[in-house]
Amino acid sequence: MELSIDTASETASIALSREAAVLAEKSWRCERNHTVEVLPAIDRLITDAGGIKADLSAVFVSTGPGMYTGLRVGIAIAKGISIAMKLPLVGVGRLELDAYPHRAFAGEVIAVHNARRGEFAWAAYRGGPWREVREPKIAKPDALVAAITERTLVVGEVTDALAETLRAVAGDRVVVQPTPELGRAPALAALGWQRLQSGGPHEAALVVPVYLRPPAIGPQSGS
Repeated sequence: MELSIDTASETASIALSREAAVLAEKSWRCERNHTVEVLPAIDRLITDAGGIKADLSAVFVSTGPGMYTGLRVGIAIAKGISIAMKLPLVGVGRLELDAYPHRAFAGEVIAVHNARRGEFAWAAYRGGPWREVREPKIAKPDALVAAITERTLVVGEVTDALAETLRAVAGDRVVVQPTPELGRAPALAALGWQRLQSGGPHEAALVVPVYLRPPAIGPQSGS
């Protein structure tokens, strides 16, 4: 079985799968309690599925961008299980997980994450075959709109203000579909399995969180 862990937002999501086919999944409003809630939830999910930790064959984890604390907790748990049990670990970006359910769209799929401070993290993907066509970055809404040059589906944390700007400037070129805060673990199970089958290495040391911006604590550049 493969274990998928997504803690990039206040909705935590975990899943057990076998060759990408989801066997059990749990998503819940974790808010900022990832430290105390995620690991017990994993234990319960495995037990309720009639398995034991020894049944695990790989671990997949969301690498962000997203909440600093949530990402650290999820990746630390994934690395701990991977190292302790000598299992391959595959990291997949949060924006790709938001975009992947829309892979049948005929055009680019842009996933956005509200990075606050009037900015959005975004990346672009395309199906047939599924691939990243523009890597994750942080930008103001006007820069994001300027990147839309063809019929594009925008998903993820699309605020009302961003949706209004997109429609006003891009017009018929853009389809806006804000994504409800649902669990990303099923998409992680699918993409993680694809990455695993594509070959390694899939070592814990290679999986790092994607923040795109330094934390708002500690020393700041220019300060």
